Amino acid sequence: MLTIWGRKTSSNVQALMWCVGELGLACERHDVGHRFGGNDTPEFLAMNPNGTVPVLRDEDGTTIWETGAILRYLAARYGSPSLWPAAPAQRAPLDQWAEWAKLNVTLSFTGPVFWRVVRTAPSQQDPVAIAAALKKLNSVLAIAEKQLERNAFLAGPTFSLADIQFGHVLFRYFDIAIDRPVWPNIERYYAALTKREAFSEHVMVSYEDLRVLD
Repeated sequence: MLTIWGRKTSSNVQALMWCVGELGLACERHDVGHRFGGNDTPEFLAMNPNGTVPVLRDEDGTTIWETGAILRYLAARYGSPSLWPAAPAQRAPLDQWAEWAKLNVTLSFTGPVFWRVVRTAPSQQDPVAIAAALKKLNSVLAIAEKQLERNAFLAGPTFSLADIQFGHVLFRYFDIAIDRPVWPNIERYYAALTKREAFSEHVMVSYEDLRVLD
């Protein structure tokens, strides 16, 4: 059985749990971080010196931190070739889009937009900064929109690890109160993701306890 440390409202933990759900793996998750604390204890820091979640321990004792590394480990060890191919030439396009999503979409959304809209009190919010962040995010999402015009999924015709890295932010993106362009292909893609059992269970999770009120 897998052991996972990280609260369910962490977007990084959600990506990991979505992957675990898709793979049908048994796991035990411990709430750590944010209001739960526990990520600054000597025991936790011995597993991950950064004090961040998630952390995964496999049943053989293998312990990994950093979401992308954990996802690649699980997909390589337990996944199908379509999720994470073994051959480097086949895996590279998936890895490319997974890395793109992590470095461009997630980093352009979570801190610059989600934190400013949800995790900042309304009286302290900066509409100019939010608008600038959305402009940058939209330029990135335009790339995904074009890619999804040609493909059912981000990296090609089948669901892969790239979709977990990209898709896990879309619930919050479409749920929070922001101005959004019309994205026909992303919206079609997101609607398909919401029908996946593991996505609805682990990603479509309330974030109300993260909201900061005046």
